[in-house]
Amino acid sequence: MLKQFILLVLLLLTLNAGDKVEIYASSMDSQEDIVNATGGVSVLYDDYILTADSATYDRDSGDLELHGHVRVSQGSSMKILGQYAKLNIAKKERLFRPFYMSDEKSRVWLSAAEGTTETEDIEIESGVLSGCNPIDPIWKMEFTSSDYNSKTKWLNIYNPRLYVGDIPVFYSPYFGYSLDNTRRTGLLMPSIGYSSDEGLYFEQPIYIAPQSWWDLEFRPQVRTNRGMGLYETFRFVESKKAKGEFKAGYFSENTKYFEENQLVNSEHYGFNFNYENQDFLNEWFGLNLDGQAEIYADMSYMNDVDYINLSTNDAMNTSTAKQILSRINLFYNGEHQYIGTYFKYYQDLTKESNTATLQKLPTLQYHYYLDTFLKDKILYSLDVQSNNIDRTEGTTAIQTDINLPVTFQTNLFNEYLNISYQANLYAQHTAFAHTPIVSSEDSLNDGYVLRNYHTLTASTQLTRGYDDFSHVMSIGVSYNKAGTESKNGYYKDNYEFCADSLNKDDPRCEFYNITSINEEAQIDFTQYIYDDHANEILYHRLAQRISYGDAQTKYGELENELDYKITKYLSFYNNMLYNYDKGKLSKIFNQVKIKTKSIDIGVSHLYKDSFIPETDTTPELTSYLTSSVTYRYNSHYSFNGIYNYDTITHEAKNKEIGFLYKKRCWDFGLRYSENRRPILTTTGDSFVDDRYVYLTLVLKPLMQSSNSSLISYKLPQSN
Repeated sequence: MLKQFILLVLLLLTLNAGDKVEIYASSMDSQEDIVNATGGVSVLYDDYILTADSATYDRDSGDLELHGHVRVSQGSSMKILGQYAKLNIAKKERLFRPFYMSDEKSRVWLSAAEGTTETEDIEIESGVLSGCNPIDPIWKMEFTSSDYNSKTKWLNIYNPRLYVGDIPVFYSPYFGYSLDNTRRTGLLMPSIGYSSDEGLYFEQPIYIAPQSWWDLEFRPQVRTNRGMGLYETFRFVESKKAKGEFKAGYFSENTKYFEENQLVNSEHYGFNFNYENQDFLNEWFGLNLDGQAEIYADMSYMNDVDYINLSTNDAMNTSTAKQILSRINLFYNGEHQYIGTYFKYYQDLTKESNTATLQKLPTLQYHYYLDTFLKDKILYSLDVQSNNIDRTEGTTAIQTDINLPVTFQTNLFNEYLNISYQANLYAQHTAFAHTPIVSSEDSLNDGYVLRNYHTLTASTQLTRGYDDFSHVMSIGVSYNKAGTESKNGYYKDNYEFCADSLNKDDPRCEFYNITSINEEAQIDFTQYIYDDHANEILYHRLAQRISYGDAQTKYGELENELDYKITKYLSFYNNMLYNYDKGKLSKIFNQVKIKTKSIDIGVSHLYKDSFIPETDTTPELTSYLTSSVTYRYNSHYSFNGIYNYDTITHEAKNKEIGFLYKKRCWDFGLRYSENRRPILTTTGDSFVDDRYVYLTLVLKPLMQSSNSSLISYKLPQSN
């Protein structure tokens, strides 16, 4: 018999497989092939640490039995508890009864009658799982069986029944979950909804991640009264400086729904491709350039706006645009010069066809950065852009612009006064591809315009510090005057006609973007106030343009801009334009923000008067109110509301009110929203007023986001 209080290794087992087990205890005795250890038994095996009140080891069978308060730790996360454990190191068999497992990182625990394992797989009998406090958990999953891989951290659960409190709310034949952040193939949380006109809505996302550099997500959906569709997202990482994403979708309408709602298309489809590479020249062509070479692509196409509307069931979190811009930008940015090319494709979703829409495919640009000579007294730069303005039907053109500003600058009176003179040299050339013009039988002639104009600027800036704040004030005056100008062809033929703003929509003026250089002065006054920590308290700007000569309007609109941080929590922003000719304000924008630990409030109002008679595309008056509020009652409860209102049409564009209850292991939210979204029908551009009730239920850590809604109910459309 061994003596008590042995503090060193009492048993060291080296197996044929190379596994080593170390057993520590306060005391141990041996009877033939049976070794008994008591008093704080600790077992070290691989990366496992086992502790118990007592242990028995059978040399003959190789069984190690642990009794009383058995605790197993793997690494720094997984914990397994029980009253009895049996391990056979040679056979790599382990048994725990009862079985309790806890993962520290995810805070998920699992309790069962028994757990057995061979190698890294643990087989678990019927039990319960939750991420809440084990004593009376808010939610739990009961299951008939389960298995867990301690190496991959993946947990499979069979026949789970979800309970909120003691109320069963969901059943599934299978549920799988990862206890770490490794991306894995599997099912994501579904989305469920109901609409009186579209029927039952169900979406079950499928996530595929076979490799670390790419993943794929399929989102099949069904709307029982409307149709079914499939949306997918493919994400990839090409290198540390390059990544991309491709989205595509298709939805097929049921014939009855298609005919009753007078839709233009019975099928809705589209795609979006995003790609960014911050060093594509060096990566693709093996170059060793020092400058910055980037490519950025954001390409979209869809046959109508319902492709966006049907992509999700949460209308408030989906922005439905009427116009889509696709673009590809490539550029190289060196120390002294910049070279770029840009492709832009515009799609108006309110039209059945965009064959007559002007596109820029491509734009070429060369820019030489600001440089100096004569001891920095003279500055110059050069910019050249050439646009290939294309479309399927109608006139097309190649239009090239050249800008060459040359500036002389100096300061006077010990740098109190800064003055500069700038000679602006500008040229534009347009070459047309002659195709018929709707409103004129005359073809457009190629042409150019050459001009220069002069800008004289004087400015000063004063700064004064006080005990608690500092004041910065600047005033500047610039004077523009036209120089010589020469034009021929298109610019000479259409100068008087296209210079009139009333003719801007005439096909002959589609390419005319030359504005007159008026003799005018611009006065700018700006002031800042900073606190003693250099935080901006107040920004204020006044700007006034004064025209001379033959200008129709002597005084341009007076602009006033103010941004005032009234307190640490309250700010006010204002921007106003005053029109002297009309004697009215043409624009008023006010915004008030309140932000504290418990409340966020934002209220803004925009008023604009174009002073132009209203048309189908351009309203004369705009008056729009937006507001939002979020109130955090405490660390658990928060409430929010949104209200956007058009005071001209007396229509509410968006409404939403809701609350969210958050705890460590779950979130619960309910919100009601109204949203107006555009649709394309055979009767023309139209819209639909949607009313939804959204239920958010997030079971942490099985779900991670409170922004998505698990269940939605679409109310009947209001008359």
